Amino acid sequence: MKFNIKQIAEILEGAIDGDPNIEVSKLSKIEEGEEGSLSFLSNDKYTPYIYKTKASAVIVNKDFVAEQAINCALIRVEDAYLAFTKLLEFYQMTKMNKQGIEQPSFIHETASYGDDLFLAAFSYIGENVKIGNNVKIFSNVNIADNVTIGDNCILQSGVHIMSDTVIGNHVVINSGSVIGADGFGYAPNKDGSYTKIPQTGNVIIEDNVNIGALTTIDKATLGSTIIKKGAKLDNQIQVAHNVEIGEHTVIAAQTGIAGSAKIGKYCRIGGQVGIAGHIEIEDNVGVQAQSGIGRKLKSGSIVQGSPAFDFGDWNRSYVLFKNLRKIESRITDLEKN
Repeated sequence: MKFNIKQIAEILEGAIDGDPNIEVSKLSKIEEGEEGSLSFLSNDKYTPYIYKTKASAVIVNKDFVAEQAINCALIRVEDAYLAFTKLLEFYQMTKMNKQGIEQPSFIHETASYGDDLFLAAFSYIGENVKIGNNVKIFSNVNIADNVTIGDNCILQSGVHIMSDTVIGNHVVINSGSVIGADGFGYAPNKDGSYTKIPQTGNVIIEDNVNIGALTTIDKATLGSTIIKKGAKLDNQIQVAHNVEIGEHTVIAAQTGIAGSAKIGKYCRIGGQVGIAGHIEIEDNVGVQAQSGIGRKLKSGSIVQGSPAFDFGDWNRSYVLFKNLRKIESRITDLEKN
């Protein structure tokens, strides 16, 4: 898909230095630019590349002053980084702007959907499913019975939405994720075996949530597992039954959250964090990568370690830990003296 830079400048509300009819068909890093590509410059560290890039056009800040000859057109904007981000969003929307129902696919006669649905081949929509407007469902997606999906959602290839799940508007679920799988619930028997506890609840995902690839969100035993509006989940995260994740909380890859944990809003949780069940993490908490959380964390705290404790204390303790053998030798020498 080709655009001339006049069209791009209009989208970005920018001014052009150069030929407005130059066409570009792809985006690139400035150091890897080639003819027909569009790049951007926002970090001074990359300024030398603008004088040798082969990109056809580069987005720059309005106050950029060239110190050498430049062989590409410039699009001047208030903030080159934000403008390029806006352009990426536009590019992604253009790529995703598919409509129609491909075959073979299956839609149950009791299901309903709004305008501009895209349903790719080999996808399945079950009984009593309700789908809003402008929803994009890619290949090999399975949507089980009684699921509700709002407007402007994207379900990438291989997503499985299990029965009774409720998904809000502007939700993106990436490839291979499973929403509404059975929770890990078993009752121990006297003989050491286990009896499966039926998981009868569902999952609720509110508006503007993004879920990465191969993430699993289990349905509740009773009630709902809830991902609140604006939350962002990375790839390969396990969210167990009856967990609640607060508004605009971000969680990095390979984190595991055990059953009935409650996480507040605006939290930042690093990768490979383990969170025990039935505990509360209050609002605005930061958890460093590879930490283990086994107790309640109060609002505003930043923790690290396993078991996790205050981030500043952890750093000071780690300095001592690194020098533990030296400290031992000094103590041994003092004892001898």
